[in-house]
Amino acid sequence: MTSGTGTAEGAAKGRLVLWTLAAGQFLMALDSSVMNVSIATVADDVGTTVTGIQGAITAYTLVMAMLMIPGGKVGAVIGRRRAFAIGCVIYGCGSLTTALAPNLPVLLLGWSFLEGVGAALILPAIVALVAGNFTAERRPAAYGLVAAAGAVAIALGPLIGGFATTYLSWRWVFAGEVVVVAAILAVARHIRDPLSAGRPRLDLIGAALSALGLGTFVYGVLRSDEWGWFRPRPGAPDWLGVSLVVWLMLAGVLLIRVFLHWEAHLVARHRDPLVDPALLRVRQLTGGLTMFFFQYLVLMGVFFVVPLYLSIALGLSALQTGARLLPLSLTLLAAATLIPRFLPDVSPRRVVRLGILALLAGAVVLMAALDADAGAEVVTVPFLLIGLGTGALASQLGAVTVSAVPDEQSAEVGGIQNAVTNLGSSIGTALAGSLLIGVLASSFLTSFEQNPAVPPEIGERAAVQLQSGVTFLSDAQLRDALDEEGVDEEVARAALDANAVARLDGLRAALAILAFACALALFFTSRIPTRQPGSA
Repeated sequence: MTSGTGTAEGAAKGRLVLWTLAAGQFLMALDSSVMNVSIATVADDVGTTVTGIQGAITAYTLVMAMLMIPGGKVGAVIGRRRAFAIGCVIYGCGSLTTALAPNLPVLLLGWSFLEGVGAALILPAIVALVAGNFTAERRPAAYGLVAAAGAVAIALGPLIGGFATTYLSWRWVFAGEVVVVAAILAVARHIRDPLSAGRPRLDLIGAALSALGLGTFVYGVLRSDEWGWFRPRPGAPDWLGVSLVVWLMLAGVLLIRVFLHWEAHLVARHRDPLVDPALLRVRQLTGGLTMFFFQYLVLMGVFFVVPLYLSIALGLSALQTGARLLPLSLTLLAAATLIPRFLPDVSPRRVVRLGILALLAGAVVLMAALDADAGAEVVTVPFLLIGLGTGALASQLGAVTVSAVPDEQSAEVGGIQNAVTNLGSSIGTALAGSLLIGVLASSFLTSFEQNPAVPPEIGERAAVQLQSGVTFLSDAQLRDALDEEGVDEEVARAALDANAVARLDGLRAALAILAFACALALFFTSRIPTRQPGSA
């Protein structure tokens, strides 16, 4: 803490502040991972379809993507602690509304909108409040714990969601969030919020441009699995023969360019910008942001791929799947908290490089271990490595980005940082999902058509059906579909064998692209400093 350091009271207060901020980060990351394992149950409970719940998940991601940068600036305008508290109130109202939601529109209001708005205020404020409450030498440990709390929530989400859905109700998860929010608000007054010399004005035009740009780009990415990245899928919207995904992403990039031009215009006129474009020319900051992007791209890609393998290919329950993710949480938390404690003067660049290598090793080991006869235990060692790598990155990157600029700009950095992690998460999930499904379809068709037991006309029918979209199916799901079609046993066995091979091919392809992303990230680590913030 910047005040009271060295006293028992100051140390206790510092721990209270840190755990309060970590609890806020944990809540922000919990929702999506909980909802992903409860989609079918939630859909039945609120009288909608799985597609409707997936739309709510998309809307939640979009709201956060659109408002994260403006949310960071709001903290600079009204105060970081106030923005954090207001965000918690809005988020708590959203959680309560979601817990009581009788239908999809109320669920959209509570979860997708209110919780999304609350998260856009809370997450940037957390980054700024860590900077305002801890000295430079203590920030790596503080940021490490806060980042670890978010990543652990992603890992524990399936376990919590599976337990609640199986034994209680998914609604209890959101009701529990209200209690946690109330506890956070009760102790938030202990958080120090150093006031800056002047309060800037909120750039409304810049806020609109950044929201439209990021929202349009992320929406395009989120629709890639349904519409196709470039070639439109049957029935998907297109323009000039090209998938609408390309045009949305292009429009998003152009809007972001217009946003940056507008911000530069405000700076030239000595007016308050939403984000000072000069920040994006700071080598250390852009290096940290790039690492955040790759970290979340790989992490969320892994959390998309591995649960599919465990729950569908191996048939594990939501609880069993969640339990298999625990090794990642353990090494992640250990690395994020122990590296700053025992190696306070270690080179951030070295830790980041070793962390990325651990991520790469985990993806490669998992890719090699996947086999038709493999069990759930094959994910243990890869998850230990991936957790270790993620924790190593978490122990350094928060301090790297914030220390690159004056403390009064920490809220802006928080907004940009969370926008980048949101972007990385969306692209990681979309890339892994698209490649998995694309390779699965191609592999299935090849194996199926080459089987001598399959008549040519059946193979042609399968090819036509695959063109309209394919899903990651368990053997039981495929068997039910084949029985409905009245397919004879020999052809059904050929289809089941082809599906088993195709599932593994798709999973390996998705892991390969994630491993490639890790290797690519190594080329950008030179922007990470070799000295800890505050060191001589």
